[in-house]
This record gives sequence, C-alpha cells and structure tokens, in this order.
Amino acid sequence: MTGSQVLELSCERMSYGPDAVARDAGGRTVFVSGGVAGDRVRAVLDREEERWAHATVVEVVDPSSHRVLPACPFAGACGGCPWAALSYPVQAASKRAAVVDALTRIGHLDPDRVERVVAQTVSPSEPWGYRNKVELAVTKKNGKSVLGMHGRGESDVVRVKSCMLLDKAHAGAVKSVSGALAYLSNSHDLELERVGIRVSRRTKDLEVALWDRPGAFPRAQAAKVLSDALKPTSVVRVMQKGPAKARRIAGVECLSGAGSWSEVVGEERMRVSAPSFFQVNTKGAEKLVELVLEALDPQEDEEAMDLYCGAGTFTLPLARRAGFVSAVESYGPAVRDLRRNLESAGLDNVDPIGGDAGREFPDTDADVIVVDPPRAGLAEDVVARLSEQPARAIAYVSCDPATLARDIGRFEATGTFRAARVTPVDLFPQTYHVETVTLLQRV
Repeated sequence: MTGSQVLELSCERMSYGPDAVARDAGGRTVFVSGGVAGDRVRAVLDREEERWAHATVVEVVDPSSHRVLPACPFAGACGGCPWAALSYPVQAASKRAAVVDALTRIGHLDPDRVERVVAQTVSPSEPWGYRNKVELAVTKKNGKSVLGMHGRGESDVVRVKSCMLLDKAHAGAVKSVSGALAYLSNSHDLELERVGIRVSRRTKDLEVALWDRPGAFPRAQAAKVLSDALKPTSVVRVMQKGPAKARRIAGVECLSGAGSWSEVVGEERMRVSAPSFFQVNTKGAEKLVELVLEALDPQEDEEAMDLYCGAGTFTLPLARRAGFVSAVESYGPAVRDLRRNLESAGLDNVDPIGGDAGREFPDTDADVIVVDPPRAGLAEDVVARLSEQPARAIAYVSCDPATLARDIGRFEATGTFRAARVTPVDLFPQTYHVETVTLLQRV
C-alpha cells in the first residue's frame, strides 16, 4: 500500500539525483524527497517497486548537521536547486562519491584504484549566482500566459521575482521578462513553449529567446515590451517543429539587437546563437578548458581532434596551441557558430566538420583528442574508432557519471587507453549534477 504509509527513515547519503537515500526495516533502498544526508525523517511512501521505493518527507524528526537553511525561499517548490538544504562542502563530497560509485559499479574498475584516480571535486564558482542562463516555463491561466521557474513536478510553474542561481548583476531579469510577456499576452495570443534568458557580466550582453512553433507572432510588439522592460542586447524567436520529445529547429528570427549572445571564456570571445549549447557556468567552462589543456599539453607540431565540439569552447584554445585541429559537431546552429567564432578569432588551422561523430570521424591521425559528448555518452562505434587512433592522450569531458563509467570500461576493454585521472568539476552547485574531465592515456 502506498500514499498513506508513513516510514521513519535515516538518510544515509545523497543519490545521484535530487533525493537522499535511506533503507527501510527490510533493507530495501528508499529514495527520500526532501531529505538530506544525516536526516532522521518521517516520510510518506508514494511509490513502490520490487527493489526500491520512493517517499516524501512530511517531518524532519532529527535534522542532519549538514542541513542548512536554503538561501532561496523557493527551493522547496522550484526544481532548479534540489540540494539547496545541503551544506556546500557535503554537496561537493557527494558529487565525488557519485563519480566513484559509477566507476566501480558500472565501469567495473577496482575500488582502490578508483579512490586513487578520482580527484577531489573542483569548485570554480560561487555556490549561488553562477549561472549565465535560466529558462522560464510557460503555462496558461484564464487564457493568459504565466511565466516562472520549472517546478518539481513536470507541469509545475513557480512564479518568482528572481532566480538566485542567475548572475547577481542580472537577478531582476526574470521578473522583468515574466512581467513584459505576461503584459503582452493580455492583447496577443502567445503560444510560447519556453523562454531563455542568457546574461554575461563580462560582455554586458543580455539575450531573450522566445521558443514557440511556426506561425503568426507579434514580432514588433514583443521586441518593444522586452526593450522597455530590460534593454536586452538581443531578442530572438526560435521556432520548433515536431513532437514534444523530438523537436527540431524550423528557424530563428532576430526580433531586435545582435541576434546572438557573446561571452568571454579565458582568452576567447565567443558568440553563440540561442539554439546552441553553451555551459551555463562561465567560470566552470574556463576550468574545464584549463583541465583539458593541462591533461593534453598540446604542442605546436601536433594534430588535435575535437569531437562534439559545439561552438568551439575547446576548439579555439586547442587551435592556439596545436598545429591543426579537426573539429566535429552534428548540430547545425552550433556548426555555424563555430565557423563564425573561428573567423572572428583569426584561426585558419581548424577544419570544422558538420555531422555525426561516428559517420564523419576525421580521416586523420591525431596526437591528442577531446571528446565532450551529450549525456548519452559515446556510441560504441566511436569508442572503437577512438581506440584505433595513435593519439597519446584523450580528454573526455562528461556530464553524466554513469555513461562516463560505461565508456571508460569500454576503452579499457580494448587495452589501448586507460583512465589516469578523473576530476569532478562542480558546474552546478545546489544540484546533484557534476561535470568531469578524464585523462585517458595510451597504455
């Protein structure tokens, strides 16, 4: 029976997810929403599976010494900072523990070796106010658009005046954008699906991206109300087609300003279009570049390869140091951004290749390689192709410990590359997410 059964549980640790982990009287794993490591809680059982269950805290009986008062008053309702009640040192330690667990459990690496190989979590930014981007959810109420942060439930929208994860210099942007678009919806039927806000303290750029479906749209009016509200440097409309889980870009319209957003990462100034991926933590992105270059130490007579290169976060600094770089990216908007960034940087020793990394794998012998795949990790055929390269080292940048562990296991099974160092980097304080940079050395 679920929904009414109340358990008293001791939270042992954090999961790689928003919840704490406890065990019930029978030893079954229970994921506890609203708990933190060290808490003793009463929780309502709301889901049961054969080997695990889920419960939601109704009372903290004995709070953990690691429990803190969240800096954000919306932390309990908003889905953006699920670990806000956990002290930051324990957040960092829990992220390292998640990487260690994945490498031993999924990668099947020796536990003693994993403890030696995995570094302590690197924290490049402040624990709050680190994001250069937030996305607002949009819902309709009485025919009007309501904008806010994504709630913990899939369809929940939490109205807030500011987001404490967003760069402090632009904290008011959330309220300004929400108010302007809500005002516009009084006179126009807006069918917005989401709204992105990108900000930069370094370049002073502020872009608002309106995501919707192709069709009629009040372009001039949207540009004006947003301009009046917060003086953005760019307002764009991103149109999508296809079913919800398989959206594709149908077009991007510049409604006002530059039509893209710029940021400075290390020595490079990059321009990024709204559909393109860019790390939400600028200081974190700089730390990733630093760790990759330190791991690979590219020389001017060497050839480099950069797979899943995006708009060029690693490509540009690689091209400054290596003799030549083959850069592969499958997403059309990012490929265009990459070419523009290379031109602006005056770099002509890069071959930007548009296409899937497996199908468009560069026909070259690289000395050093960077891979920064999406959450799904590397396809098995890409691991095989990389293992055939004569490269002396590969830097694997990952946003998911589970797929990283799986892929390291695949590399080591070939007998060609071996994980020498894994560095967790906390790009996402107040959440369970962790980035890693792994140095794979030739055996």
